[in-house]
Amino acid sequence: MLAPILIFTATYLVLAVGRLPGFRVDRTGATIIGASLMLAFNVLTVEEAWAAINYDTILLLFGMMIVVANLRLSGFFEVVSAWVVRHAHRPLPLLCGIVLVSGVFSAFFVNDTMCLVLTPLVVEITGRLRRNPVPYLLAVAMAANFGSVATITGNPQNMMIGSFSHIRYGTFAAALAPVASVGLVLTVAVVALVYRGEFRKKTALEVAAIPVRVHRALLWKSLAVSVGMIVFFFAGWPVPKVAVIAGALLLVTRRLKPERVYREIDWSLLVMFIGLFIVIAGLEKTSVPEDLFAAASRYHLERIGPMTAFAALLSNLVSNVPAVLVFKGFVPHLANASRAWLTLAMSSTLAGNLTVLGSVANLIVVQKSRHAARISFWEYARAGIPLTILTLAAGVWMLR
Repeated sequence: MLAPILIFTATYLVLAVGRLPGFRVDRTGATIIGASLMLAFNVLTVEEAWAAINYDTILLLFGMMIVVANLRLSGFFEVVSAWVVRHAHRPLPLLCGIVLVSGVFSAFFVNDTMCLVLTPLVVEITGRLRRNPVPYLLAVAMAANFGSVATITGNPQNMMIGSFSHIRYGTFAAALAPVASVGLVLTVAVVALVYRGEFRKKTALEVAAIPVRVHRALLWKSLAVSVGMIVFFFAGWPVPKVAVIAGALLLVTRRLKPERVYREIDWSLLVMFIGLFIVIAGLEKTSVPEDLFAAASRYHLERIGPMTAFAALLSNLVSNVPAVLVFKGFVPHLANASRAWLTLAMSSTLAGNLTVLGSVANLIVVQKSRHAARISFWEYARAGIPLTILTLAAGVWMLR
């Protein structure tokens, strides 16, 4: 069956490049077209396409988007960031504070969101202080990626892995939170070393209080629901169910217009996931999954080292979410499937720090700060390459 292989290859090429050259087709459009072609060429029936969608992942992502939207609209993230800035009196403590805020909140509230919230604030602070914004912006992106590896709700690829593997939230966090912690420490060390001219000076930082608009009623309500949601996650309740119920509770309000919440939801990401599930289901109709499993046996992908190297390479070629879906068909057949899923979550996320194109979080920081800082491919790679190598090596050692 040549058609599904060609459709899959073309779809993933567009995912790797970012858009279809000569056309206004982005990654989401590519997955919609790919899924439609799977139906048009009778690779899948409509019923099989519906069955291919992993609704647990879609529900989890949708519920988390509503929760994060309410936290963001309440001003919670800005309040925390402003508090850190007020208490950082030197460049290095400021860097540590940014890494801590970005990393910790990314673990529970999705890394892309933290980059959207923190980037404008960091640009504003560094501008007021007349500091070089680049190392602090790199810290936002890299810490967001590292922090997100800790839990199932840290990033989209972990959400998929959580749904596929049925690993409990607490078990996942117990295995990967230590890796995330090491990554955050190494982020401070590597960024401070690469930009040592910025942090060698012990200049005192004096910045006026940053005005933050806070919706107090929404803030307390969002915090209460978020804390309850996380407690239920660790208590072992089904993660998608808890997330969507938490989101629904936050929609019950007399003050906040629902349209404001809906504008915060990344609908195109949800559609891209649906398209990817259908494209992968079409590929599973061919012999490719069996061939991949044969290759896995040949290259010993059941081992942590080879799996990490292969997943990291593929994640940088086609991005980490599509890369995880490639592994969906054969990881359950490996001797230690749970360890393989955890290795995949670790390596696909940490690999996002290799280059500026490695994750959506990186691109958000670059785009949102382009008026104040120029972060080129090589500027990012100066810290990203050594940091990724160090953290992948640490992750392999710790998972063993």
